[in-house]
Amino acid sequence: MAVGDDLENRMSAKDRGIGSRGGDRSGIGPPPRPEPLVYGDDAFSSQWTSWLVPMFVVANVIVFIVAMFVNNCPKHPESHGPNRHCVARFLGRLSFEPLRINPLFGPSSRTLEKLGSLEWEKVVEKREAWRLLTCIWLHAGVIHLAANMLSLVFIGIRLEQQFGFVRIGSIYVLSGMGGSIMSSLFIRNGISVGASGALFGLLGSMLSELLTNWTIYSNKIAALLTLLFVILVNLAIGILPHVDNFAHVGGFLSGFLLGFILLARPQFRWLARDHMPQGTRLTSKYKPYQYLLWLLSLALLIAGFVVALLMLFRGEDGNDHCRWCRYLRCIPTSRWSCEGV
Repeated sequence: MAVGDDLENRMSAKDRGIGSRGGDRSGIGPPPRPEPLVYGDDAFSSQWTSWLVPMFVVANVIVFIVAMFVNNCPKHPESHGPNRHCVARFLGRLSFEPLRINPLFGPSSRTLEKLGSLEWEKVVEKREAWRLLTCIWLHAGVIHLAANMLSLVFIGIRLEQQFGFVRIGSIYVLSGMGGSIMSSLFIRNGISVGASGALFGLLGSMLSELLTNWTIYSNKIAALLTLLFVILVNLAIGILPHVDNFAHVGGFLSGFLLGFILLARPQFRWLARDHMPQGTRLTSKYKPYQYLLWLLSLALLIAGFVVALLMLFRGEDGNDHCRWCRYLRCIPTSRWSCEGV
């Protein structure tokens, strides 16, 4: 999936840099007038060292290698059909399935099912709810894995540096599960794997972070339009056949709400309270609208997860409640059909 550049256009050091200049306090006379407080990029950027996102990448790569080891393409040639051979046979047990079976250079669907892919029948009828989580660590092939991991590095490392591993890790995992739940509600045939729902959650959290911290940005309109463009392009890719756009939408909505809950920044005056003259009245840590967005998003997130899970395990089909939602996954054209998708 494609991602945009760093969209968080920070205010220049001239406009916001933490610090204040004091005069000579040893002389006789009135105290110097406090200088206006300005805030710099160091106040918000690179406060933490990113280690969780690289660990997520390593974990996904290891899981893919394990999947290829379990798959063992050369061991079951009879399932490939005539004139179909494993790809990159020099890899031995790790060689890929024939491209007519898996064009993404990866394992068979049978192997993915065995290791925890998302499948409605197993999640609902066999009560294997753990698949809602395990599927986000599996990938259909090398191409799928590489695209998602590059996106994760590009988006996730900067976010983790700014907000820490607890918040970004929580958004990643919860958004991935939100995407899995929505996918299961609307898709009953086929399996689904991949971290795309979690990645869309990070994109959604970037959008809500921009909105809830609106006052601290320069060029905020340009940043908003650029981020919206990136999101819409990636969602548009999801209408192609065999792409699980419901996981993308579910992950995005989960991350969007989580961003309001976890990524709100304190007001400038609160951060600079140690530099304020004595007797200065401190404002609230957050602005009133940030508290309002926090409460509203928390309520919507909890309600959304509870309602969606109840519908899922009751066996309800989301398409019965939203007839047009099927077009979020695939739009039929003269070049392809959406039958069976």
